[in-house]
Amino acid sequence: MNSLTVRMARRSARHPWRAVAGWLVFVMLCLVVGGAVGTSSAKTADYRVGEAGRAEAMAAEGRLERRSTEQVLISARSGALDKQAAEAAARDLTARMKALPEVAGVAAPLWSGDGRIVMVEVALKGEERDAKDKVDALVAQTEAVQKSHPRLLLEETGSPSISKGVEQQRGEDLALSEKITLPVTLVTLLVVFGSVVMATVPLLLALSSIAAAIGLSMVASHLSPDAGVGTNVILMIGLAVGVDYTLFYLKREREERARSGGRLSTEALVELAAATSGRAVVVSGLAVVASTATLYLASDVIFSSLATGTVVVVLVAVASSLTALPALLAVLGKRAERKARRRAERGKPARWTRGEGGGRIWTALLRPAAGHPLATLCVSVLALLALALPLAGLKITEMSRDTHSREIRAMQVYDRLNKAFPEQRVTHDIVVRADASRVQEVDGALRRLAELADSDPLFADGSRITTSADHRTSVLRLKVPHLGNSPQAYDSLDHLRNDYLPTTVGPIEGAEYGVSGDVARYADYPAHQNSKLPLVLGALLFVTFVMTVYVFRSAVLGLIGVVLNLLSAAAALGLLVLVFQGTWAEGLLDFRSTGSIGSRVPLFLFVILFGLSMDYQVFVVSRIREAALAGVPTRQAVLDGIRRSASVVTSAAVVMTTVFVSFVFLHIIEMKQIGFVLAAAVLLDAFVVRIMILPSALLLLGEATWWPSRAARRASAVPGRAATHGKPAVDVR
Repeated sequence: MNSLTVRMARRSARHPWRAVAGWLVFVMLCLVVGGAVGTSSAKTADYRVGEAGRAEAMAAEGRLERRSTEQVLISARSGALDKQAAEAAARDLTARMKALPEVAGVAAPLWSGDGRIVMVEVALKGEERDAKDKVDALVAQTEAVQKSHPRLLLEETGSPSISKGVEQQRGEDLALSEKITLPVTLVTLLVVFGSVVMATVPLLLALSSIAAAIGLSMVASHLSPDAGVGTNVILMIGLAVGVDYTLFYLKREREERARSGGRLSTEALVELAAATSGRAVVVSGLAVVASTATLYLASDVIFSSLATGTVVVVLVAVASSLTALPALLAVLGKRAERKARRRAERGKPARWTRGEGGGRIWTALLRPAAGHPLATLCVSVLALLALALPLAGLKITEMSRDTHSREIRAMQVYDRLNKAFPEQRVTHDIVVRADASRVQEVDGALRRLAELADSDPLFADGSRITTSADHRTSVLRLKVPHLGNSPQAYDSLDHLRNDYLPTTVGPIEGAEYGVSGDVARYADYPAHQNSKLPLVLGALLFVTFVMTVYVFRSAVLGLIGVVLNLLSAAAALGLLVLVFQGTWAEGLLDFRSTGSIGSRVPLFLFVILFGLSMDYQVFVVSRIREAALAGVPTRQAVLDGIRRSASVVTSAAVVMTTVFVSFVFLHIIEMKQIGFVLAAAVLLDAFVVRIMILPSALLLLGEATWWPSRAARRASAVPGRAATHGKPAVDVR
């Protein structure tokens, strides 16, 4: 036993306090360095995809990009609106806003059709993505005008204030998630270990790993910019895998301690755990990293941010299991030995140590697969396929501003704005770039397009053409009196792209053109993802297959892993569609159905599930192969391996499910969907795939499971080898 995993565990076990101190120094160093370099946030240009992205880039080149805006609504607190008072408040507000360095301009006050509300629109300078950081200055001026005009009601909304409200709500949601997750995780670990000290170790290591990963992610953001979701995924995945990896390691050490009956030293027990579960943790971690890395192929800043957060926190969790965990096990093991000696000196019996598990409960659960593997396999697969049936009605859309929680004050004002000024709901930006000599031709074509839009009920009046200083870029802004996520808004986009633009701007020689705006973004982003899906999914299947074959030297197991992952992911997605595309569960899970699934959810599910399921796959099959290499017949090795690993896999699944379910309580609909689908996938994987389908398939395959490797088949065929069962094989490959 001289692998890297064992050597690191040996050093940590021999010098435990040095290893623990080194780990704490590493965590602090990560936080200090991360705080020093700061986070490099994604810029507006990083989000540009499809035709909308190209059009935005052309507009930005001509300095005609759309600016972030805030809208201030002025209305009466009660009764009819005093026109003179409203106009005075609007003048005061305009003067105050124009004096701010953050403001690029203030539009003339606009009255609603019923005369009950006045709107003042303020444009901000700088990056669209940075606007939320500037909104406080505007809110302060709005509040100042409110104090000067107490009989009026001034309310502010806009993309920046909505983004700020969403960010604040996300922070509150994550705090609630932690309050739910940490106690439930601790209780679960108490049930598993029956010891407060042993239950605390996985939690503390997971939290320290999360802290280190947050610091490192700040450094990594300078290579791959953070889209604002990095911390979310670090908390979600970090707690799940951090506790799981520690749980696998701790459980194996307890088993070896119970099996040795005091004959082995603490250092030897730690080395045995490192040679088996320690190596499985490393392989599992690398599998998660390799699977998650396929998200970079999506060429999307949000997926890249999710991938970076996951990769960093998983690698840190693996590092903690190789260094700090063996050291803590050595400290706790020696403490247990001292207690045992004192009890022996007093003539008291030794305390019972929980061993391998695999009791009557798991024997009963495995009975269908053991007694009727074919029937169990067929019924289980059919059940998962039935759960996957709702996928036929899957509708994927980009979750827009209109889907945010109405508990955000800015969203409530946004709804009032849309009701009072329907013509301000959506704006399409038609961007044309051509040679400066064709500026008159471009202007004429855009005017003809505006005339066509004026006669189309999908559009509102008020079109405006702007041309860049170099006369190479022109932008026509058309208004749509419909919400951005409505069918009418998408129809208006189709009319522009498929009918109006080709007949007006299309004939201009050398002209480049495109439509941008919120609706165009909502349409182009899912289309971009769908175009990348085959590449990412193909790479994911390939990585999963190769990793499994490398670890177990079995093409059969590689194929089984891919099929089972696809099956559980499809079933989980089917459940997601059933719950979130309908309205029947709105009250139960506190959400308002959009009739669709967030465009990022399916791909994120596939990638994360394929990675996390390797935890179970590696841990369970390693135990089976370990027994087979020890000479146990394949059938018995399958049953023993799954029975011995069942309790720890179930405990790990409960921890992961708790983490993911806590995200269902968040207000952001896409995070709700991600939490729900991951929780469903983990439960299906742990209780249906690993308890029913996997053992049934392996029992039916028998020794063919290990093809083309001959090591396990030879070991099973050697008489007397089964007697060594119980001693861990050094190389579980």
